[in-house]
Amino acid sequence: MSAEGERPLALRGPDFVPLFADAAHVTRFAPSPTGYLHLGHAYAARFAFEAARLSGGRFLLRLEDLDPGRCRPEFAAAILEDLRWLGLFWDGSVVRQSQRSALYRRALARLRALGVLYPCFCTRERVREEIARMGEAPHGPAGELLYPGTCRDLPEAERRARIARGEPHAWRLDVARAGERTGPLAWYDVRAGWVEARPELLGDVVLARKDAPASYHLAVVVDDAAQGVTLVTRGEDLFHATHVHRLLQALLGLPVPIWYHHNLVGDAQGRRMAKRNGALSLRHLRARGIAPEAIWRMLGLGAASPEIRCPGASPS
Repeated sequence: MSAEGERPLALRGPDFVPLFADAAHVTRFAPSPTGYLHLGHAYAARFAFEAARLSGGRFLLRLEDLDPGRCRPEFAAAILEDLRWLGLFWDGSVVRQSQRSALYRRALARLRALGVLYPCFCTRERVREEIARMGEAPHGPAGELLYPGTCRDLPEAERRARIARGEPHAWRLDVARAGERTGPLAWYDVRAGWVEARPELLGDVVLARKDAPASYHLAVVVDDAAQGVTLVTRGEDLFHATHVHRLLQALLGLPVPIWYHHNLVGDAQGRRMAKRNGALSLRHLRARGIAPEAIWRMLGLGAASPEIRCPGASPS
């Protein structure tokens, strides 16, 4: 790659590895095997790796493979191969969400027992029609349209009858009712400090569908707790999702980690990395003979140090 191609890519503001006295971080890298890893993934994985290793903690690998239509075995295998090539080795076995459905079912059952879920029978087309009728639909923090609550107040008898008929439905979180149960909440982000939890910003999010035992919001909360993750590191595009995650932790009685939402890696034009841009995939760069050290230089990072690899890392 040319010298121009090796320049540090656009990052918004400096990142730093958070180290605290007498605190050994347990972190995780949790990609979805829906495509090949790219430079943004390399940055996220390295950040979590360094936070764990430099604090004397543990670095975990989880594959978020709950979407059977998009997740493929070859992408899962490539993730493991690419991480080893980069010199980023994980502790213990690889956790696969597709093998953890029982955990998610138990969490959903508990939320239903609390009365904070409701079945939603709306198709995407129905949601669009409802939003169009509203004129001024509510928007989320990223400008996304929010669910208008069409099924929130359906009579219980109608809900039961429609479910008994086998009508397809998702389970949504009733954010207002959930907030009444928990009261005010807050969460701590290393860069932003204490943040008041405002899950209403994202509306009544889906927690499960017929073809998926858990949405991202539910699965990530359940898995982080089950794996003992103490520091959640992820891109700043997921900052607002934490409002919902904090609410779910309170409802389910789960331990609360701290968060670090790091910068996103952009291309030379400042656009966010995406899996659809195959030219920036690690696999493509590797095939061109680019070494891991050059990857770290592109990201403005030093090479991964062999001496801080985990000696007990699983080869699986």
